[in-house]
Amino acid sequence: MSTILIKNGLLFDGLGSEPFPGSVLLVDDKIAKIGTDIEADADQIIHADGMAITPGFIDIHRHCDIMPFYSDSFSACMLAQGITTTVVGNCGISMTPVSQNPVTAREMHNFNEPVLGPFRAGHISTFPEYLSALDNAQLFLNFASLIGTGSVKIAAKGFSNTPFTDDEMNTASDMIREALAEGAAGVSVGIMYIPECYSSTEEYIRLLKPVGIYGGIVTAHIRDEGDTLTASIKEMIEIGKQINCAIEISHFKSIYKNNWHKEIYQAIELIEQARADGLDITCDFYPYDCGSTALTTIIPPDFVAGDMGGAIRLLGTPKGVDEYRRLGAAYYGSWERFEEILGWNRIIISGVVKDHNRKYIGKSVDAAAAEYGFQDSCAFVAYLIHDEDGKTAIINRTMCQEDIDAVAKLPYSIVISDSIYAQTDTPHPRMYGAFPKIIREYVYERGLITLPEAIYKMTGAPAQRMRIDRRGQLKEGFYADINIFRPEEFRDNATFDAPTKLASGLGYSIVNGNIAWKSNKVEPGFFGRNLRIKNKPKLI
Repeated sequence: MSTILIKNGLLFDGLGSEPFPGSVLLVDDKIAKIGTDIEADADQIIHADGMAITPGFIDIHRHCDIMPFYSDSFSACMLAQGITTTVVGNCGISMTPVSQNPVTAREMHNFNEPVLGPFRAGHISTFPEYLSALDNAQLFLNFASLIGTGSVKIAAKGFSNTPFTDDEMNTASDMIREALAEGAAGVSVGIMYIPECYSSTEEYIRLLKPVGIYGGIVTAHIRDEGDTLTASIKEMIEIGKQINCAIEISHFKSIYKNNWHKEIYQAIELIEQARADGLDITCDFYPYDCGSTALTTIIPPDFVAGDMGGAIRLLGTPKGVDEYRRLGAAYYGSWERFEEILGWNRIIISGVVKDHNRKYIGKSVDAAAAEYGFQDSCAFVAYLIHDEDGKTAIINRTMCQEDIDAVAKLPYSIVISDSIYAQTDTPHPRMYGAFPKIIREYVYERGLITLPEAIYKMTGAPAQRMRIDRRGQLKEGFYADINIFRPEEFRDNATFDAPTKLASGLGYSIVNGNIAWKSNKVEPGFFGRNLRIKNKPKLI
């Protein structure tokens, strides 16, 4: 038996209540006692005078699915922020399932690499195999996993732009049902992305029926966060109603300048009405006005035409560049045309896999095209996608702070990082700083939300949303995932110019009763666990 006594701190329960002075006794991996006068002959005593004692932070939207299988070097950027639990498999992009067709499997890995990082676990191809591998992996924090419908669709029918056949639908739906039975935290959709963008609302309702049967949740990278934001929110509300499941709108935002200051409020009204009508729908956000994704997201669906590998090869030809230029200028309704509406100057190259392309990192598309003698920005993008096999990552400047603030103030919004894991030393700073940024800027500098509200959005709210058992609260009998810090000194240091600077000011982070972060460094050991969610089918 191991014991830790945390004495005389200010306790935040993780539910948004006002903090209160007290001490916490940890026995093995649980919170054994909370009180004002705890005396115990503990193995370790932490004096927390003047410090906050909070539940460990929970990031329900991070793309580190592959990391446990080949690297622990990313642990510091998470533990320094106090993240003790994460949920992976977001935006329809999960590590599994993988197609049995080796060509399709390779195309999926290339397509996902700017988000998930290089695929280096070839023996894992099904979702149950993925969970089993996590069971046996050395984890420095807790993992819960979603199954992504983009990966499901590619496994069932490749990048095809045709509707599911009945056999393909049964195969895909069975993959989802199996994942939920094995302990998936839910199902994520990435309707903006190829090949998911080819599917209709009706197809999603058929595909996602197992989620309603298991009483689970669908997290959604919606069809469009720009000109048709409200229609995309309506689509997810309809899906939630039809299959009777909870809905989480991922990284809820309104993009493009012509939509700022208005579309987000109309979308909030739709969510509020759906909630009033009884739908379990919430949202999450990251505290930055720039997003990050793969460069392949700017290839028009009509150019891909159901063949991602062929499209990437075609971009290496003059004919392909001309066709890309023509189709890229067309209007597609709900498909997000980053380059046409946003402008190439607001799309920054952030990650490449080939050394000879590193010279483009940190430059906008239009600046790189001009500096290195390309005919135009389209020609540069075509070159980069073709040369990198679609593995390039970008940062896009798409949002305004006022809209982000509107989402942050919602009582049901949750803080996320949405960190992607492209191979780069210039990631989006949200990977290193999203959670302390909330406290530094949104609480202390701008007073947008209170400290108890901020803690709730990072602890109790995400734990409840993803049905993560006995985490996210300071409560006797709950797991001992705990942070200890002085809130006014806890800060993010990562910026777009210096994106890999660790957060500072976190005194301790405790994972399952073990000190994982102390004195500004990772403590030796792997204390995390794979969290299988207990999904039980409803009796019909």
